[in-house]
Amino acid sequence: MGAPADTEADRHTVRSLTRDLAALGVRRGDILLVQASLRSVGPVEGGAAAVVEALLAALGPEGTLVGYTATPENSTTSALHRERVRGMGEAELAAYLDAMPAFDPDASPASPSMGRLAEQIRLLPGALRSHHPQTSFSAVGPAAAELLRTHALESHLGEESPLGALYRAGGRCLLIGPIERCTVYHLADYRTGRFPVRGYRCVVRGPGGGRVWREFRAPGVSDDHLAEIDRAVRARITVATGTLGSADCRLLPVREAVDAAVAAMGGPCGG
Repeated sequence: MGAPADTEADRHTVRSLTRDLAALGVRRGDILLVQASLRSVGPVEGGAAAVVEALLAALGPEGTLVGYTATPENSTTSALHRERVRGMGEAELAAYLDAMPAFDPDASPASPSMGRLAEQIRLLPGALRSHHPQTSFSAVGPAAAELLRTHALESHLGEESPLGALYRAGGRCLLIGPIERCTVYHLADYRTGRFPVRGYRCVVRGPGGGRVWREFRAPGVSDDHLAEIDRAVRARITVATGTLGSADCRLLPVREAVDAAVAAMGGPCGG
């Protein structure tokens, strides 16, 4: 026999999730980057939109909610793109490249690999988005414009990106569910010079709506080491823990977490 269907009483609500966030330590006025496995939260009355509503309620109108709305499949040099085109013949690959949607910060959805919460944040009324064709962030709230103002092509997740701005603004990062690959640690990668510079190639929406290929050079970006870095960081700083619905959560101060990650990786480049 299958498991019994969820009843209304089993479902989490905006009100109960807001209480959970307050208990976790999410404060009104926070600048909060959220990464989530929504499945781990359990059944929610209203789904992903209700989780976002609870986050906004916990932050209050003076708080700013941030999501990582990256589109790695936009680049011919990303691991996700290479996986998609593996085995294609020359003609098939050419047709695929001709059909690749150009990145448009106002219209391109976040990659499915970013999760449903990121796309919900992007779609919020008044949400802004940074213009990087691979590693954009979306945000809503008083600090959104300043956080997203600078996002250099050569700084996917470095100083001239919203991650650098989050660090300087004293932001925090909420990890909902079994998230081992915390994006904020990439700022530590940039500071330590962990990855060599390489070439990137992306297609973007140009003036008049046409497609334009952009090529640039930037440090390589990989997630493979982030779980190891997370363990090292948690051994160095105090990380608040709790639950959101049925999900185990961690709440990281971005500045302290990045500094601890840099220390765990041997210190800043040239230091």
